[in-house]
Amino acid sequence: MNYIIFDLEWNQCPRGPEFENPRIPFEIIEIGAVKLNDSFEIVDEFSSIVKPRIYKYLHNHVRQMLNYDETYLRTGRPFDMVCRDFMKWCGADYVFGTWGTGDLVQLQKNMDYYYMNKFSEPFKYYNIQSIFAEYYEDLGSCKLEKAVAALNLPIEEEFHTAINDARYTALVFQKLSKKHLNDQYSYDCYHEPKDKESEIHAFHRTYSEHISRGFEQRAEIMEDKDINSFRCYKCKRKISKKIKWFSYNPSSFVSVGHCWYHGYQKGVIKIKTSNSGKLFTIKKITPITKSEVEDIRTRQAELREKRREKRKKH
Repeated sequence: MNYIIFDLEWNQCPRGPEFENPRIPFEIIEIGAVKLNDSFEIVDEFSSIVKPRIYKYLHNHVRQMLNYDETYLRTGRPFDMVCRDFMKWCGADYVFGTWGTGDLVQLQKNMDYYYMNKFSEPFKYYNIQSIFAEYYEDLGSCKLEKAVAALNLPIEEEFHTAINDARYTALVFQKLSKKHLNDQYSYDCYHEPKDKESEIHAFHRTYSEHISRGFEQRAEIMEDKDINSFRCYKCKRKISKKIKWFSYNPSSFVSVGHCWYHGYQKGVIKIKTSNSGKLFTIKKITPITKSEVEDIRTRQAELREKRREKRKKH
């Protein structure tokens, strides 16, 4: 299997969001990628400028970041041609790696605009920014430049061109420990699982996650048994809820469970809207301390009191 570490540059409407095309608010203008083999050696590169079709002039913010202008962009090829070449170059057996989550969203949004998106459900990829943050907690989810400096990697090319940023991301990836790599994948959720059988139940070293199918109505979500259930992230047993699910904002729910073998655990359900317009959920269960349980209990009581006071006023 190969690792495709890629980066994108994109432009937006220079006249402001009120004039943007709602189907493609960000238009890709460059794709850069590095291919690593299963020994994490760099074996190939892909780089191409995309000739803009929607926003032919650069937004001021984008212009300040990039190392090229509209004249250079006009030498590029149309997105559909570049993207087909890129996907062909990726091959049949690969997994994506990116710095953060934005590039995969924008790639698929641009593919949708040209009716060429072949990714129809969530798929695994490596969020290298997130993996780096696990090892360098003091830096957290930092910018690529900061990670490169922290690892003392040589800076020979400028940042903010897709191919250079893909190279730097690949170099960071090479430096990170591969001990738990099989457990450090993420799921891209631009599309939700298509049905109940396709829902994702994944158990990692330090947390578990459940990605649900889509729902038409918000009221249906918490009535679903799988979404409402609480299983230990470690042993997968159903465990009792010490604090039942409660909402702390319109799109998030929290609960606390206790496993006799693996202690207290927090469940968080986040309601998302997929590209198709359906509502789906991402539920994560993580271990927590007893003091964190009390913090959640206090938060629940405060929210109850606020809602009680609000009802009195009405």
